Amino acid sequence: MISKARIYALVAIVVVVALGATGYVLYARHSQAVARADAPPVPVRDDLVALRSAPHLVFRNTAVGQAYGQVAVVPLGNVDGPRALTPASCDRVYATAVDAICLNAERGLVTTYKATLLDQEWAPSHDLPLAGIPSRARLSKDGGLVATTAFVFGDSYASPGQFSTRTVVARTDGTVVGDIEQFDLVVNGKVNNARDKNLWGVTFADNDRFYATAASNKKTWLVEGSLSAKKVTALREDVECPSLSPDGTRVAFKKHGDLPSGKWRLAVYDLRSGKETVLAEERSVDDQAVWLDDETVLYGLPREGSNLATSDVWSVPADGTGAPKLLIHDAWSPAVVR
Repeated sequence: MISKARIYALVAIVVVVALGATGYVLYARHSQAVARADAPPVPVRDDLVALRSAPHLVFRNTAVGQAYGQVAVVPLGNVDGPRALTPASCDRVYATAVDAICLNAERGLVTTYKATLLDQEWAPSHDLPLAGIPSRARLSKDGGLVATTAFVFGDSYASPGQFSTRTVVARTDGTVVGDIEQFDLVVNGKVNNARDKNLWGVTFADNDRFYATAASNKKTWLVEGSLSAKKVTALREDVECPSLSPDGTRVAFKKHGDLPSGKWRLAVYDLRSGKETVLAEERSVDDQAVWLDDETVLYGLPREGSNLATSDVWSVPADGTGAPKLLIHDAWSPAVVR
């Protein structure tokens, strides 16, 4: 009979090998993008400081080459023009006029992950809570609060309610406000304390109120939450990764509907009327959208027909009209700063 000690040792070896394989795959994809010497360079500019003092858009540069993964900045008046590159490298980034949050994988034999607050010079100021593989990040409008979502290793993102997330809200000095999974989830007037409860994808309304996704028993909901009350309340089903409009009246989100597993459509929900509007983007969008303005939604999509880790940022009207438009090539994880 195999002893418990040998079983634990075997499990430990399997975990280390799995983590190492995961790290190698991520490292290989990253190296593949960086090593392409024949890729045409993207035009760059050297007025980074001036750009940050005016309305601008921050994103992750995904142009193959040595600058792959670096955070880039462009003016709102010329978003697909030359980009200024910052010294920061992130897998996901979000910014306000005050600071920026960077989620990053440190690749090696075993990949580790960290969340870092970046200062006005795009230099790390201090680390923030991150419990696993980075997924989502948001800052409050005034830059005082930050939310990070991470996946627990081995969980499946494609099946709502069947994976584990850790979404932590903290002050930007690192003080933890709360793990929102520990908040009361109220659905149809009753508290849901199911063991498979998960919450992720925070979008802040102010320094107390926020919206997010909750999942349990293979259902997802748009929830409105209060940090002070430590409670989230379900507003409607089939909502993932909400993003609050600048005027605070609508939420852009991705919905599963009757699509195959792992596929989503973009939609907008009017918080006042309860009306849902499906947007003109018919491709599956696995991203937390952002708003360019009150009329336009932005999101990232992997580059079609490419075996590289390359992506682009697209835009689509928020009222369901029009058609998707390529906004920024070789880009990911956009954030609009005014």
